[in-house]
Amino acid sequence: MALIAAALAVTRYNVVHALLYLLAMLLALAAAFFALGAAFAAVLLIMVYAGAIVVLFVFVVMAVGTSPQAIAREREMLQRSWPMPAAISVLVAAPFLFGIGEQAAGNTAPIAAQAVGRLLFGPWAWAIELASFLLLAGLIGVRHIGRDRAQEPEE
Repeated sequence: MALIAAALAVTRYNVVHALLYLLAMLLALAAAFFALGAAFAAVLLIMVYAGAIVVLFVFVVMAVGTSPQAIAREREMLQRSWPMPAAISVLVAAPFLFGIGEQAAGNTAPIAAQAVGRLLFGPWAWAIELASFLLLAGLIGVRHIGRDRAQEPEE
């Protein structure tokens, strides 16, 4: 289900439909994590990605208006340039497929939730805070780009 939803998310022309398929994919991945016994990873995936990131994407869609010309340009670009993203997707997915083989062989040890918490709030705390500022800068940038200058009062 996650693979089908991911394929539908990147091939839909309607952005809202793509976001709904992205949400379905994230929830399917969370269910897979939960079924594999990684409940902590499933909850993190739902809270961080299905919650915060999808909300951020919805904000971007609402803030940036799309014209029919922009939609036609995106359709043309998607139809002629899909091999490069497909090749990059294969390169990104390959380590995960090999990692699944190592996990099945028993070469990996599970990581406890406490260890993840110690890392996130210990040596990686500044990196987490910098990432949150990066998201804030992205929100401000989207709002600035998406504003309608025709409705602003002149000074």
